[in-house]
Amino acid sequence: MKRFRFTFLAVCLLLTWLGSGDLILQLRNQQPMVVALENLPPEPLPQEWFTLTGGHLDLLQAINMTGTIEIDAFLVPLVDQAGATPRVWVETRNPQIIKLLTHYHFKLEQADERAAYLAEHQAEFFPQENITGMTADNVIANNNRGQLLKLLTSMGLKPAQDVVFISEGKTPNIWRGPAFLIIAALGVMRFILWHRKKPVTPAQG
Repeated sequence: MKRFRFTFLAVCLLLTWLGSGDLILQLRNQQPMVVALENLPPEPLPQEWFTLTGGHLDLLQAINMTGTIEIDAFLVPLVDQAGATPRVWVETRNPQIIKLLTHYHFKLEQADERAAYLAEHQAEFFPQENITGMTADNVIANNNRGQLLKLLTSMGLKPAQDVVFISEGKTPNIWRGPAFLIIAALGVMRFILWHRKKPVTPAQG
């Protein structure tokens, strides 16, 4: 029973740590920081929630993140001009981009078909986009960042030293942090009640 109680306390402390981190993240990212791509500050970034303006998505350099035909996300470089070495890579689940790239890579088998399709949709393969999303913000996300770096390296690409990965459309979770802290506080109160000494009942004569 004692082991269970201390395990329970450890879980409460973990929730406190996670909730505090989420709350600090939320306070630091009350609004997305609007910045031109070319003016994106160096690491460490001042916050995690950004709107990047003035960039182009280079869809011809997009990477299939699943490695299968069942695609739900692409990793796409965001550059200020064609041929530039990308510092920012965008994880996008935009259905229009997925449809465009899936058709180009998997439904067109001949080189001349792809060339004709590319000429017809050239603007769509290098669109100027304002991207709003979040960078890696916790231990799990930083681990994912490491996996993305390995993915780029496996594709024969050399990522910039200060490469930034942004998950398009992601926003701070305003409920998770407070919820974790409330649950943790209730759990600690319960733990304290378990350890309150029971009043000693006088022996009956």
